[in-house]
Parts: sequence; C-alpha cells; structure tokens
Amino acid sequence: MKTDGPKIEEILSRNVQEVISKPHLEKRLKKGEKLRVKFGIDPTSADLHLGHSLCLRKLKNFQDLGHQIIFLIGDFTAQIGDPSDRANTRKPLTSAEIEKNMKDYISQADRILDIKKVEIRHNSEWYNKKNLGFLINLTSRFTHARLVERDDFQKRIKANIDISMSELLYPLLQGYDSVELRADLEIGGSDQKFNLLMGRKVQKKYNLPEQDIITLPLLIGTDGEVKMSKSYGNYIGLKESAAEMFGKIMSIPDKLIWDYFKLLTDLSLSEIERIKKETKNPRDAKNRLALEITAFYYGVNASRAAESEFQRVFKEKKAPAKIEEVKIKERALAVMDLLVGTGQAASKSEAKRLILQGGVKINDKLQPNWQEIVQIKKGMIIQTGKRKFIKIN
Repeated sequence: MKTDGPKIEEILSRNVQEVISKPHLEKRLKKGEKLRVKFGIDPTSADLHLGHSLCLRKLKNFQDLGHQIIFLIGDFTAQIGDPSDRANTRKPLTSAEIEKNMKDYISQADRILDIKKVEIRHNSEWYNKKNLGFLINLTSRFTHARLVERDDFQKRIKANIDISMSELLYPLLQGYDSVELRADLEIGGSDQKFNLLMGRKVQKKYNLPEQDIITLPLLIGTDGEVKMSKSYGNYIGLKESAAEMFGKIMSIPDKLIWDYFKLLTDLSLSEIERIKKETKNPRDAKNRLALEITAFYYGVNASRAAESEFQRVFKEKKAPAKIEEVKIKERALAVMDLLVGTGQAASKSEAKRLILQGGVKINDKLQPNWQEIVQIKKGMIIQTGKRKFIKIN
C-alpha cells in the first residue's frame, strides 16, 4: 500500500467538500491499511456523465494507492427511487428499464477506473434473498423521526406533499449495503450525505465499524444553473463522441470554466492559476479546457481532431467532415416524422419544440414550419441544434 503523506493530503482535500472523519481516515491511510472503498449508483438512466466523473476520479485516486474499489450498482434500490434532492416522489423504474440502463455502466466506468481490479456488485444479490423478517428487523432499529429529519422530507411535509413508505426505506437499504459490503469508506456527492451517514448508523446497529465518508461537490451542468443531470438535459455523457464532448464543453457559460478546470482535469492548482492569469479571452481558456477533458477520455490526437472539427463547424460555418448517414425509404415525410425517423428527436413533441425554437435546418436553410411535408432527396443534410447533423442516404 502506498502511504505517501502529501499524496494522501491532496486526495483528502482537492475537490472534497467534507470528510467524516478525516483524522480517522488519514490515520488508516498513513498506516497502510487496505480499505474497501464503496461507490454506489442507481441505474436511473443509461448514461454516466461528467458529474459522475468527480466520484469516479476520486475512486481512481484511491485505486492508485492500492485500495479495493467497490462499484455497487443499485439495481434493487432503483426500483424504489432515491428521494435525495426531490420535491416529489420519484417514479419507480421497472426491471426492464433498470436492466437496459445499467447495461453499459461498467464500460463507461472503465474509462476512468482500472475495471479489472474493481469489485463490481449489485444489491439485488442480497435483497432478492431477504424476506419480510429481515425488513422488520432492519426497520425496528430506527425511528420514524430520524428517517424524516432530512431536508428533502421536511420541505415536502411543510408543503403537504406525500412521502411514500418505500422512500423512507431507501436510506436504510442503501445504508445496509455497507453492512453487506463491509465498507471502510464511502464516496458520494454532497446531495448524498444523509444516505452516506445512514450507512454509518446501520453498520453501528449491526456491531460493525462505521465507514468513513467523503462527499464531493456537485458539478453544475452546461446551462450554468443546476447540477448536471440527464433529466435537466444539461449533461456531457462519458460515452459521447470526442467531437460532441468538445463542442459541449465549448458551450458552457464562462463562469464555469475555472471550476471545470479544477474538478475535471488533472492539472495542478498552480498550473490552473497560471492559465487563468495568462489567458485574456475566455474562449481560449475554454478551448484549453475542452482539449484537456477530451484528451483524458480519447487521447491527444482525438482531442486535436475534435478541436479542428469544432473550428470547421462553428468558426468556418461548414458542415462536419464526417456526417452519419441514414436511409429513408419514403419520398416525402412530415418534418416531425423525419426528425424522429432519423434520430434527431426522441418524439414528435420534441421535434416540434426544436423547430419552434429555430433549431432545425435542412440543407442549411432554417425550417420554421413544424407542419411542413418535406420531399426526401438523397444527400439532404438535416441539422438539429448546433452539433447534430444527419445525411440522407
């Protein structure tokens, strides 16, 4: 085990919001104890994004020191839904939705972690074997008052918004995961603090040592307003192409540049400060940021190619050098059907919204009429938004 003091201090401080308990965790790390480091994620969507990468990168720091990383997929708890940061009840997912969502999680996490050395678990492993007696035993160890004291629930109680019984169970079940996994340390976003602390409480009730906790800040999304989330449409996915990732980073508000440098790159804080002082134009700083992040996931060559493509499309106002081609059998289609059929929109309602917002061009001409019938021609280029292009084959 690596017990490098300065490295340990950096891991426990950079991009860290809170450590519980830092003296205890620091002592164990410097003694060279091999820790079981838990990170849990519910498969509520199919994509991991840069917001998730904060926790994954911190896990990589611990993996590099020689600790055992546990990547827990909450395929059972996803059926309930995490009430964290929710103003109303989260819609439960079906088994089919969960299976579909978690399909690519491991390959996406592998872009940051050495996945071959990671202990990959699913909490259905134990919960599918439990019975009602287990649930009664678990819930008997805690009071209703302790479970509803979290801010999310207090706000809903004051607003007379219902809290389901399953939502009350969620933090208990997530906490019990730490019992099954014998976790020494759990890492999560600051919005997960209540759930992480519950892990400590549940372990204590089962006469186990309480896990230490590291909470990390939440990454603000590309809109510059709220946390990055697929549900807000302000995310940058880990499996997006290099060009798409580069373009989305270039679109972030200027106020996010330096937080993104600190949270999403391996540059030292002194190097980031130097870049900040020497860069006059925010666009140049953003370009450097996009290069750094894209290179981390795709390599320097792909990052440079993405930069060239961005310059071609946005500065020179040209179509991308490579455009995905789609076959359409019909000779004419309603424009909304055309957008859905080519994958440019997920639904007719989304297609209509894109058109009304002025976000659709056909052969570089704005398409303002959502009711129009379009004559299909081979070689026709359809553009939605700033970065999505499709060519009719």
